[in-house]
Amino acid sequence: MRAGAVIVAAGKGMRLGTPKQFLSLGGVPLLSWSCGTLAAHDGIEVIVVVLPAETAEHPPDWIRSCGVSWCSGGQTRRESAGLGVAAVPEWADTILIHDAARPFVTGDTISAALRGAADYGAAIPVLPLSDTIKQVESDRVIETVDRSVLGRAQTPQAFRSELIREVHEWAARTSTNASDDAALCEMRGYPVQAVPGDPWNLKITTADDLELAEWL
Repeated sequence: MRAGAVIVAAGKGMRLGTPKQFLSLGGVPLLSWSCGTLAAHDGIEVIVVVLPAETAEHPPDWIRSCGVSWCSGGQTRRESAGLGVAAVPEWADTILIHDAARPFVTGDTISAALRGAADYGAAIPVLPLSDTIKQVESDRVIETVDRSVLGRAQTPQAFRSELIREVHEWAARTSTNASDDAALCEMRGYPVQAVPGDPWNLKITTADDLELAEWL
């Protein structure tokens, strides 16, 4: 199967006060980590980076030199992912969607997601929870939640092309929003397979996350 990848990098970085995908990590822009890992993977034939509209009009030279194509994002993460999916060439059998905020994705995680999509139609990396989980309302513990049926979803998430295109077309038509692409599949009744996640596949959200990533 032939696969294309979408890197969603159109966020405004509200919690960091600046678009985090362009911040320096290890001396290079954070986004370039994902670009490099995906470009080096034998299963990925094309990469589409979804950028903020103003950046997509005049992308920096380092993006132009990465061997990727790019497009403008939307107002939400869902819209940006959908625009990226639409920009992937029609010949792609599988589309992998990754968040630029996870710079330490590995080739093994990419391969696991691609295999899961080929076998089941949709697959996402999931990490089991190790902490005890409490339901809290107004600073009061209501109950202890059974963590054995819960997991932490990661990206990249991979899908058969026709499935994820249909899901995003439906979401655009119905103004449906979701925090990740797998959730849209769940809403449409498509099964999503969990594959092993990677505890080092960290998501950069806060300044503390960036500091930890820099240390790593």
